[in-house]
Amino acid sequence: MKIKLFLTTALFATLLIPAGAQAQGTVRGAEEGAEQGGQAAGPLGAIVGGAVGAATGTVGGILGVDDRPRFREYVVRQHRPSYRYSEELRVGAVLPESGVTYDDVPVEYHAPGYRYTYVNERPVLVEPRTRRIVEIIE
Repeated sequence: MKIKLFLTTALFATLLIPAGAQAQGTVRGAEEGAEQGGQAAGPLGAIVGGAVGAATGTVGGILGVDDRPRFREYVVRQHRPSYRYSEELRVGAVLPESGVTYDDVPVEYHAPGYRYTYVNERPVLVEPRTRRIVEIIE
């Protein structure tokens, strides 16, 4: 009975994840997948939705494949100061509130609602509310 419920919930949660989740990063994809799965099927749906959302978010990233190189060039041309981050620079790391300069991502890069900064000589996308790194632009 539990296995049947789990499989039904997993299928239901997978079908409810919108196509837009593919354009999100791992962290955001997981958050949105868990929220939607939780609404659709309770705690079990949140677990499945979070995992599926993270997987789809990882595949797409926030910036599209074509936008990444152009965006990296854009950031380098801006000559913003690079913030020295002493911990491991990784997706999910939370940057400090002060000492870091955050800028809006221009519209042509299709990442509305995100900001960027330059950390350890690398451009990163940040979720502005939490200051969490959602994508490192290589």
